[in-house]
Amino acid sequence: MKKSTTGLGLALFTLLTIPDMANSQNKEDLPPEATEFYEPVPKKIEAGSQPGEAPSDAIVLFNGTNLDAWQSAEDSSEAKWNVSNGVFTVNPGSGPIETKQEFGDVQLHLEWRAPQEIKGEGQGRGNSGVFLMNNYEVQVLDSYESKTYTNGQAGSIYKQSPPLVNVTKSPEEWNVYDIIFKAPRFNKDGMLIKPATVTVLHNGVLVQDHFEIKGPTRYTGIPHYTAHADKLPIQLQDHGNLVSFRNIWVRNLD
Repeated sequence: MKKSTTGLGLALFTLLTIPDMANSQNKEDLPPEATEFYEPVPKKIEAGSQPGEAPSDAIVLFNGTNLDAWQSAEDSSEAKWNVSNGVFTVNPGSGPIETKQEFGDVQLHLEWRAPQEIKGEGQGRGNSGVFLMNNYEVQVLDSYESKTYTNGQAGSIYKQSPPLVNVTKSPEEWNVYDIIFKAPRFNKDGMLIKPATVTVLHNGVLVQDHFEIKGPTRYTGIPHYTAHADKLPIQLQDHGNLVSFRNIWVRNLD
């Protein structure tokens, strides 16, 4: 006579599920204060009163009047880009500029505008770039009505990740980047233990969603990490186009 396993299976199911049900019930019966905590207390800061205005704990990198926070990325001399009417503009041929201060994990806000006189096409049109830690580029490009490779258009992590959508405004308008960047981590032997990540909002729209950067962004070759300092400058690229910038500030997230 064949033995039935139905009763055994039911008994086993009951033994396995009753403790979980009881445990779940106990958790639900906890008093409200059992799931409350009061430390650490978040630091109080003041948000900007206008959209894009720097919060009280931000480091202002451009206040509309000078480039005192910047220097030449080539020889650390005075930044030679042009400042006028609360805006600064690439001085073609003068080279990239970088912040005098070095940063790791940051929230970065900046506003940029492509040249109003449209010249060129693709990568030759309104090209610049924001290099986090001098290595990881969020592309700046006039991608309003201009074709190029998608992982090189505005809002891309250059040559690695195209933007989720194209929300580039016309050259008459200002574009806004809000960037959350987490620096890569290396161990004492220079081995990568955690890649860099970046989230980008372009004109308030998510275009990079916690993307894991594959290494320094390069025009040619496959990206790969090489150990570097925990903090490095933020760089803006001179690609020979008259791209303008304003309202740049950064918050340390270390």
